[in-house]
Amino acid sequence: MSANRKVLFVNACVRPDSRTRQLAQYYLDRMQGEIEEINLERENIQPLNSHTLAQRDQDVALSITDEYTYAHRFAQADEIVLAAPYWDYSYPASVKAFIEAVNCYGITFRYENDKAVGLCRAERLVYIQTAGGLIGRFNFGYDHVKALCQTFYGIKEVVEFRAEGLDLEDSDSEKLVNKAKKEIEEYFRKQK
Repeated sequence: MSANRKVLFVNACVRPDSRTRQLAQYYLDRMQGEIEEINLERENIQPLNSHTLAQRDQDVALSITDEYTYAHRFAQADEIVLAAPYWDYSYPASVKAFIEAVNCYGITFRYENDKAVGLCRAERLVYIQTAGGLIGRFNFGYDHVKALCQTFYGIKEVVEFRAEGLDLEDSDSEKLVNKAKKEIEEYFRKQK
């Protein structure tokens, strides 16, 4: 991996002692390149409403897209790391608001012959999550992000690292997190 790569770290961890954040940091510590963080807890990204959606549609129609910084930053990253704890079968609401800010026609995707064509430079998006309970087949947050990446943004490789069951009775949360760290180490070994 090149040292001049741009890595966008989207941090949706709200707790200061977030295990998801710790796992994400473990991944980031193994990366090369310039890491830019968007901490969703500190940003004021509002969900789209009828007014802001109409304004964005008008701006896109007039090619006035300078103010859509989240979409530009997402589109220009070489790799994206999204750290989002598993909440209510999905991710925190801040991730949905961020996705709405990123999903911008003419910046992250466009249509050709009635099909979405991705405009993002990223080769890969890495989704990192932890859960107190078991995720199992109800991985709707990851599934949503993966579908957007591969359908809209042109990001073919979407990788997930997770530690789950951390708060279950008799679980060894440290052992479960270390298992996820070993998966990260193995992933980087295969990348060489």
